[in-house]
Amino acid sequence: MTEAVRGQQNPMDAYLRVDRMPSIWCAGCGIGTSVGCFIRAIERAKLDADKIALVSGIGCTGRVAGYLRLDSFHTTHGRAIPFATGLALANPELKVVVYSGDGDLAAIGGNHLIHAARRNIDMTVICVNNFNYGMTGGQLGPTTPLDARTSTSPYGNFEPPFNLPRLVAASGATFVARWTVYHLRQLERCLAEALVRPGFSFVEVIAHCPTVYGRLNKQGQGVDGLRYFKEKSVIKNGADPVEADIVLDGPIMLGKFVEIERPRFWENYQHACDKARKSK
Repeated sequence: MTEAVRGQQNPMDAYLRVDRMPSIWCAGCGIGTSVGCFIRAIERAKLDADKIALVSGIGCTGRVAGYLRLDSFHTTHGRAIPFATGLALANPELKVVVYSGDGDLAAIGGNHLIHAARRNIDMTVICVNNFNYGMTGGQLGPTTPLDARTSTSPYGNFEPPFNLPRLVAASGATFVARWTVYHLRQLERCLAEALVRPGFSFVEVIAHCPTVYGRLNKQGQGVDGLRYFKEKSVIKNGADPVEADIVLDGPIMLGKFVEIERPRFWENYQHACDKARKSK
C-alpha cells in the first residue's frame, strides 16, 4: 500500500475510508486535525502501512480506527492497550498504534496505560485530550482542569486532574511528548519520531471540544480554539513532566519531555526464555 500511497497527489485520499465520511466529529473539533498529522507522520517515517495495526477504544477519538484504511481494531471501552499488547507480542514485526481519548485511556483504561509503560511494550500511544467525555455529553473526566465547567461539574471541577506526561513518565515510558492541534508541523514530526522508536512511546495531543467543553469554559468555537492554544502554549523541550500540569486558562507546556533507552518487554521475555531453555 505504501508505494501506492506515495503516488497519490494527496496521501490523505489513500488512507481515509471515504465511504464512511462525513465523520461524527463536530465542526471545529480538533480530532480530525490530529488524524491529518498522523497520516503525514506515517509518510514522513516511511512506514509500510500494511505493517501498521491501529487500535482504539470508545469515545470521540475512538472513532479514528473506523475512518483510516489501516488494519484497525475498534475495541471495548478502556481496553485498547490490552488488545494492542496482544498484537505486539503475537507479531513483533507490526507497528502497533493505540489512538484514543483521555477518558478511554486514562480513566477506565488507566491501569492498562501505566502497566504498558512499566513493561515498555512496543507500541505508540496517541492520546487526544479534550478534557471531557465529549461523545456522551461533556462529562467531567480524569484530565479536566481544576475549576473547569463540564456538564457534571457546572460549578467547576474540584477533583485534581492527571498530568498525563508525568503519569506515563513515572510509569516508565521511554518517549513522552505533548503538542496541541494548533502546532501541526511539530505534532507531525513528533508523531513520526514516536512511531519509529522502540518500546513504549506516548504523545498527548491537546485538542479543543467546541461543542461542550469549549462552550462551557468560554473558549470559543473552531478557530477560536486554535487561537486559544496559540496564546496559551509554552514550548519547553526537555522539561520535567512534573511541570506540565494544565490549569484552567493557564499556560499549556508543550514539547518532548522524555527520551530514554531501557530494555523492552520483548527483549526481557526472550532473555527469560533463553534462561529457561538453558536450565533444562
